[in-house]
Amino acid sequence: MKLGRLGVWYSTDKLNGSQLADLMHIIEGGGYSAFWYPESRGYESMSLAAYLLSKSSKLVVGSSIANIYARDPFTAQRAMVSLNNLYGGRFILGLGVSHIPMVEGLRGHRYDKPLGAMRAYLEGIHKGLPAGEEAPVMVAALGPKMLALSAEKSLGAVPYNVTPRHTAQAAAILGPKKALAVEQKVTLETDPAKARALGRKELARYMVLPNYRNNWLREGFSEAELADGGSDRFIDSMVLWGDAATIKKGLRAHFEAGATHVCLQPVHDDGDFAARDRMLAALADT
Repeated sequence: MKLGRLGVWYSTDKLNGSQLADLMHIIEGGGYSAFWYPESRGYESMSLAAYLLSKSSKLVVGSSIANIYARDPFTAQRAMVSLNNLYGGRFILGLGVSHIPMVEGLRGHRYDKPLGAMRAYLEGIHKGLPAGEEAPVMVAALGPKMLALSAEKSLGAVPYNVTPRHTAQAAAILGPKKALAVEQKVTLETDPAKARALGRKELARYMVLPNYRNNWLREGFSEAELADGGSDRFIDSMVLWGDAATIKKGLRAHFEAGATHVCLQPVHDDGDFAARDRMLAALADT
């Protein structure tokens, strides 16, 4: 499977079926190579993938991420194989350990140690596959140990909420033969106050999750910079804003740091899908 250079990440729970179909048409028509979607409290990941694949003809569709506590490894493997058999080998199974509230609070499971849980899950995914067949699986890895596991047992990593500094570190751990698909939030807004307000609203849900906070601290941000919605420096690092040329420069920084694929996430006011579509059109030739 060939994963191109530029893709789109977007939260699908806010869209109905016709809106999802329209978005696939816009992304594919804009020349993007892939679409990535999360698994949260709305759509179930594998059935959604089938719908998204059915509404596109060339796009690679990737889960970013499918929660490993939502289905057992055999079921995930069969979904991965089925989707690729039915839709021309265009599905990537992006996996993640999710977060305690989504595992224990929402699903009622026990949240195990992330590294061991992911290793066991990946071993289950590969069990019984034809010898020599490389499964289209990637891992939502942030820390060094999870990145090393991604290199050992998957196609590569799909980090989320990271900077080019993290991208460089991840590329060094993964090595040159692995994929590194990095998510980057963007907003086509030149007013600093408006851009940062959008960024703080978008990041608020992540600021309380230990997995992300710990990684930001590893990246060099201080506890003070993560307090009260995040400092300007932190927000500016997480959300690229400005005109199209400025944003493209920021996206290219990930490639220069070693990313093999960058998936941009348009950040906009609630329901302002026209703003989303303007961003996708303006940044498609990055």
